[in-house]
Amino acid sequence: MPELTGLTGEKKGQWLKIELSVSPLLIDALSNFLTEIGIPGAFQEELASQSPGDFGLSETREVLKAYLPFDGRLEDRIASLKTYLDSVSGLFPGMEEPRLSMEIVADQDWGEEWKKYFKPLRVSKNIVIKPTWERYTPAGRDIVIEIDPGMAFGTGQHASTRMCLEAIEDILLKDRGIKKWRVLDIGTGTGILGISCAKLGAERVVCVDIDKKAASIARENAMINNVADRVEIINRDVNTINEPFDLIVANLTAKILIRLRDHLMSLIEKDGYLVISGIVDQNKTDIESHFLKGTFAIHQIITEKEWVCYVFQRKGNQP
Repeated sequence: MPELTGLTGEKKGQWLKIELSVSPLLIDALSNFLTEIGIPGAFQEELASQSPGDFGLSETREVLKAYLPFDGRLEDRIASLKTYLDSVSGLFPGMEEPRLSMEIVADQDWGEEWKKYFKPLRVSKNIVIKPTWERYTPAGRDIVIEIDPGMAFGTGQHASTRMCLEAIEDILLKDRGIKKWRVLDIGTGTGILGISCAKLGAERVVCVDIDKKAASIARENAMINNVADRVEIINRDVNTINEPFDLIVANLTAKILIRLRDHLMSLIEKDGYLVISGIVDQNKTDIESHFLKGTFAIHQIITEKEWVCYVFQRKGNQP
């Protein structure tokens, strides 16, 4: 594994770029692991296939890229990643070992790098995610969400985000029982889920993120999409929020979702919905054992590869 000196201390305007060259079979597992250790927004790039003369000598590989801030957790994150890569190599001895490279880059380099991979993307029947620098002509009932991601997580490229968007579109467009939707988006990142709820007709949307920079990016995106009058961005812990909501969306990790379970359930009104994502197959049992309690029932389960999104609905008045 490569070593990179000078990782300690905050470096203003700089990020650590990591590239993982791995078998396509490991992409989802590694993406989930990066999210688990607090490295959101990873994106992948497929390498060129082997040349005809290389048949049988190598396998197709993909590159998973991510950018880490220089903060007090950087060294621990890199150490955890190296340990995980070593364990993966031990589990699959016949597979070519993952290759990790690291490079210190300026903030503007990251912004330009993202633009090469972020293109207009239809993520559901009606919702199209469009980067601010790309052109797109809406068709039919298209709801276009313009996003400038900066360093925040949420572009619609990841399965966990796409499934959330599919779920909220289905709820907000089909459930006519709730006239004035109040929505809470937890760990909002770019604001993509909260902004989508506003564009789908929600009257009040509260977006919460503990990351100050993410909250700032979400505010800018709310203004770009002309929904700032209905979308409130709050830079604090969700446990400080106590008002009731008809829909709560949380694209996090299974561990965090379980920790927040009691508080989230207490905020949902009768007949309201909870959409949770960022969950992989092996965590389904834990999620269901914690969330299928009291008056909450599964309304829908959406899956994509090894990723799972749950939609729970509350029936009755007890948590």
